[in-house]
Amino acid sequence: MTYATDVPPAVVLTRKAEAETCADPSSVMTLLSDSDGTAGGFTTYRSTFTKGAVGAPAHFHTRASELFFVLGGALRVLVGDEITVLEEGDFLAVPPGTPHAFAAAPGREADVLFVFTPGMGRFDYLRLLGRVMRGEADPKEIAESSERFDNHYVDSPVWRAALEGSA
Repeated sequence: MTYATDVPPAVVLTRKAEAETCADPSSVMTLLSDSDGTAGGFTTYRSTFTKGAVGAPAHFHTRASELFFVLGGALRVLVGDEITVLEEGDFLAVPPGTPHAFAAAPGREADVLFVFTPGMGRFDYLRLLGRVMRGEADPKEIAESSERFDNHYVDSPVWRAALEGSA
């Protein structure tokens, strides 16, 4: 494996009891490992979504693939212009430059492990997202941070229609 730096990879162990969590009204994110602790190899966190919770609007990343592994429940995802539902045990890898979005499937909860590779410093973004969702920060801070966190939002009429249809 090739790493972005000359720092050798380290063993990463995050105990559940010691993991930082970020919560908002629709989800709890458990922060497992950010890129600075993995020699840039990956970033990973777990999100548990309440029934029908919206996870992320349509967006893409320019530098990393985003991997989804459904631990429980069901996750509705947009990839390009296609919408599908991932069930427990399903895995999805979305390459850089591919628009995608996700939400708990209608009437369902979702428990999902997310991995970004190569790693990206995402934990500050997740903390910001939690503050915005709780009304503690201005939503425009998300838009202003798109380059820093490699989160580029796009319009998706397909995704908007899907969300409106499940309301």
